[in-house]
Amino acid sequence: MASMSPPIHDLRQHDETATHFYLDVRCLICRFLGFIFGTETFGNHQQQQFPRKPENMERQSSFSRDLGHAAAETYLITRLTFTLLRYLGVGYRWYTRLVALACYALLLMPGFLQVAYCYFFSSQVRRSIVYGDQPRNRLDLYLPTNTNGPKPVVVFVTGGAWIIGYKAWGSLLGLQLAERDIIVACVDYRNFPQGTISDMVKDVSQGVSFVCNLIDRFGGDPNRIYLMGQSAGAHISACVLLEQAIKESRGESTTWSVSQIKAYFGLSGGYNLFNLVDHFHNRGLYRSIFLSIMEGEGSFEQFSPEVRIKDPRNREAASLLPPIKLFHGTSDYSIPSDASINLVEALKGVGAEAEVILYEGKSHTDLFLQVSDYY
Repeated sequence: MASMSPPIHDLRQHDETATHFYLDVRCLICRFLGFIFGTETFGNHQQQQFPRKPENMERQSSFSRDLGHAAAETYLITRLTFTLLRYLGVGYRWYTRLVALACYALLLMPGFLQVAYCYFFSSQVRRSIVYGDQPRNRLDLYLPTNTNGPKPVVVFVTGGAWIIGYKAWGSLLGLQLAERDIIVACVDYRNFPQGTISDMVKDVSQGVSFVCNLIDRFGGDPNRIYLMGQSAGAHISACVLLEQAIKESRGESTTWSVSQIKAYFGLSGGYNLFNLVDHFHNRGLYRSIFLSIMEGEGSFEQFSPEVRIKDPRNREAASLLPPIKLFHGTSDYSIPSDASINLVEALKGVGAEAEVILYEGKSHTDLFLQVSDYY
């Protein structure tokens, strides 16, 4: 029978690579310890003492020595990094993609810095206004420079896969709409693991309530409020809107009314958790994490607007919903555009006013500028 053992020369080459890597790491540790303890090498022998040089000459030689050390250690760490990556099987293609990503980030940096400067220093931005009692219950307001008359208001709920959402992600949209004389309220909410989907829905509902009841203090028109969400934010805000309509149809007391929302805009959202969990699982994402965020499969129906709107018991709630417009890119691989198409069909099936607008070739995050142009 043929032996399945690798050739001897391959094993020898592998051992030599591992040995060189071990020696390089040991060398780096020795140099680092030697730098800390003030010796050239870390061991039992101290540096040989020489006659003291003049102070200015000593400073120059010390600076040159430190600069040389820094260059040598930088080179060694870089070489060790690439050796480790090669040892782990990372190839040339990964390096080229990393360089391409770094170049792309550098090209975008001027735009990011401009938006960041406006966000932190512009008088048009009112940051971190408290709307609830939780640490993440904050919202940012983007105010137009023109203060003549009450302004229409967009309540925007940012995305972030229910894990990394943050109100500042909407700064670019907020600044653009503020230039069009529209007030934008970017609502922050608890992310997982700070909270699960029910906490997120509760937070956003409180944020919407704050805007509906107090936006007139900031120059907003309480009769022209629009709700919008992107990605996970579109899902959460859709849950908020439908839950509010169901409560009102059952006669429950609420702090705001669906009638105050003139329209709902959903960007690249997913509205059926049964379909989303299968989609994410097929793409190699962890099913257990998604189930934890959504509080298990038992909560899928409650937080799936597409499924919930088909329930005959919610037929009256459907009649209370404002006009709904969903935007989606046909090249969205994070959440397929079928998610928006299916929700619109479900809404129309119960008599609600709904429309889907598809953007050919657009991806998951391309729609901010498209929707700004839509306004």
